[in-house]
Amino acid sequence: MTASFVSLHQLSELWIHTGTACNLECPFCLEGSRPGDNRLERIKLNEIKPYLDAAVQLGVQRFGFTGGEPLIVKDIVRILEYALSLKPCLILSNGTAPLLKRVHQLQQLKAQPHPLSFRISIDYPDERRHDTARGWGNFARAIEGLQLLHAQGFAISVARQMDTDENAADVDETYRQLLRKAKLPEDIRVVPLPELGKLGTESHIEPSPASTDAQHLMCSYSRMLLKRCGQLRVYSCAFTDDDERFDLGGSLQDAVKQPACLQHQRCRQCVRFAASYSEAG
Repeated sequence: MTASFVSLHQLSELWIHTGTACNLECPFCLEGSRPGDNRLERIKLNEIKPYLDAAVQLGVQRFGFTGGEPLIVKDIVRILEYALSLKPCLILSNGTAPLLKRVHQLQQLKAQPHPLSFRISIDYPDERRHDTARGWGNFARAIEGLQLLHAQGFAISVARQMDTDENAADVDETYRQLLRKAKLPEDIRVVPLPELGKLGTESHIEPSPASTDAQHLMCSYSRMLLKRCGQLRVYSCAFTDDDERFDLGGSLQDAVKQPACLQHQRCRQCVRFAASYSEAG
C-alpha cells in the first residue's frame, strides 16, 4: 500500500513536550511517563525561545504544553511567562500535586497579555476507576485542581478516556453530574481520547488511509517540539514522538514544509476518531 501523507495547511498550534518525567506512573500513558523518566528530556526557556519566536513568524495561533507532567519542570513558569507574551497557551496536566503546589505561582501569569488555559485529566467520572490507574486520592486532587483554577479565573477543560462502544451522550451526562457536584460549570468542555496503543508497539504497520477531509487531523495544523539526546527536534504529531520516522528535523521553518506520513500505529485510530489534544480540532 502506498503511504498516505497530510500536508500542513497552516501552523495553528505548536506543541511543546516538556519531557516524559511525571509525578505519576499510569499504566496506560501514551508516553510511558513516570517519575525520573528521561526518554524525552526537560526543556529550558533559553532553548525554546527561538522556536516560539519562529512559530509566531509562521502565524501560529496558540502554544500547547504536554508531558509527562509540565508543572514539574523547574523552568515552566518562566517558559509560560514568555510564551504568554506572544500567544495564548494551553497546558495538559494531571491536576494533582504539582498543580496544587504551583497555583500561587500560576496566578501571576494572569498579568500576561494572552490567556492561559488548562486541560485536566479526569479519565473516568468514577473515582475508584480513575484512581485504580492514577493512584489513590488523585481523583480528588484533580477535582480540587479544577476548582482552584476556576476560582482564579483560568479557563479549564477536562480530558477523558474513551471506552469501546460507549454511549457518548450518557458519558457526557455523567460528567455533567460530576461537574455539578463539584460546583463547577456544567458546560466545561470534556475532550474524549481514544485508545491509541502503548508506547513503541507495532512500529511498522500498513499506512492509514487519509481522510477525505484531513483538516481535522492534528498533523494538518500543528507540530510538536521535543528534546531528545540534548537536541530540540520537531515532530509531525504529538502522538508519534516514539518513532524517529516522524522526526522532521531541528528547524521549525523546514518542518512546516514537510508532510506527515500516516504510518504510525496510532494514525488509524486518529483518523477514525479525530484524536486531538487541540483547542482547534
